[in-house]
Amino acid sequence: MSLRNLVLIPALLCAASAFGQDTPQSAHADILNAQGQKIGIAKITPDHKGIKIEVTVSDLPPGMHGIHIHAVGKCEGPDFKTAGGHLNPDMKKHGNENPEGPHAGDLLNIEVKADGTARATLKDPMVTLADGPNSLFHDGGTAIVIHEKVDDYKTDPAGNSGARIACGVVQK
Repeated sequence: MSLRNLVLIPALLCAASAFGQDTPQSAHADILNAQGQKIGIAKITPDHKGIKIEVTVSDLPPGMHGIHIHAVGKCEGPDFKTAGGHLNPDMKKHGNENPEGPHAGDLLNIEVKADGTARATLKDPMVTLADGPNSLFHDGGTAIVIHEKVDDYKTDPAGNSGARIACGVVQK
């Protein structure tokens, strides 16, 4: 290898970093219940606009449940209030049906089957794995929270989705 190539390699590495090449290609959250037991996982990958979240959970009450990205990466049971409010760097109101919304962390509901399991693929165009205020990795981190009831997509601050019943800290 020539001296010229040795000089170019560090320059190329710096350029790649400047263009976001060090952005994580994926993330995940181990979903825990109020007793601290792992009941599922959320796998997070970049999407053409925003992120895609693949959620697989078990041992939840059947029915529709609100699920959101919360602004603090802390999941202390049994109520998971340590996860803070929804990720909302633009200071909007809750829900896609709210004329003053939505929060960046607002997601579609998930449906839990009679056997207590759910699998869902959710997309969030307002969140990223890269740096910035809408990053899952901003200072303090973020968490995925599942609520006891269905989200009505319009009532601030959480769509009348009730108590927090499961939570997972987003990790690289």
